[in-house]
Parts: sequence; C-alpha cells; structure tokens
Amino acid sequence: MDSHFYNVDINWNEDRKGVMCSPELNKEVNSCIDVATPPEFPKGIPGIWSPEHLFTASVSSCLMTTFLAIAENSKLEFENFSCQSRGKLEKVDGKFLMTQIILEPTVTIYDEKDRERAERVLQKSEKACLISNSIKSEVIMTPTIKMVETEAV
Repeated sequence: MDSHFYNVDINWNEDRKGVMCSPELNKEVNSCIDVATPPEFPKGIPGIWSPEHLFTASVSSCLMTTFLAIAENSKLEFENFSCQSRGKLEKVDGKFLMTQIILEPTVTIYDEKDRERAERVLQKSEKACLISNSIKSEVIMTPTIKMVETEAV
C-alpha cells in the first residue's frame, strides 16, 4: 500500500474556539466541526469537541473500522458493534499527556457458537488498529460479547 496523506485545516474564530475541516471531506458535504479547549482548562468551552475528545475518538473509531474489516474477512455474523471509550489526561513530568485510552466494545452476536470467534476478531482488531499502534498511550480494551435478545412467544 502506498503512503497516504489526510488533510485537516483549522481556523481560529474566537476565544479558545475554531473550526476544523478537511478538503477531502468537504467536497461532498459541509462536514466541518467546531473544536475548542475543553472546560477543564482555563477559558475552556463546554459542549464542543476538544483535541482530547478527538484523540480518544480516533482510537475508538479505528477499533470499530478495523473490527468491521476483520469481521467481514472472518465471516463473523453479528447484529451490532458499539464502543464506549475514555481517554485519561494526566500531567507527567510537567507535561500533559493522554496516558490511557480505555475501550469497552460490545459486540452482539446471533449465535452462541460465534462467541469465541467474536472475541478473536476483537483481539485481532485491537492489535491491528493503526491509530493504537501509532500512539504511546496505553490502550486497555475490555470487550463484552452479547447475544441477540429474542422475544418470548
């Protein structure tokens, strides 16, 4: 696979807030998002995506997209994938670092016989996620495999 570049443009608009766009994404639809300093910092703004949220989202969304590819290749049938994630920001040696990303993916399967395969696909996905492999934060994954709930007749 050749090298690829992903372009992002940031423009400050006021206070501690700006707008983030990508020329590749904006061709089809206005997909720009507001970004700001999080409220935990001086003059931070609540309710707007922060770099810390985007960092955490990057790891979580990479796990999902990697899972979807590996699940398809493994012919894993599932009803749903979701993932709650938390990024831990700490001050280490005088610098702020995202030290941990905690991923809690849930995969809902149709058949109990697919439980082990779903677990293996999640483990492979964690190991193959290019974003997780590109960062120095500790990535902790605690997966849950659920069965599709069937209604009693």
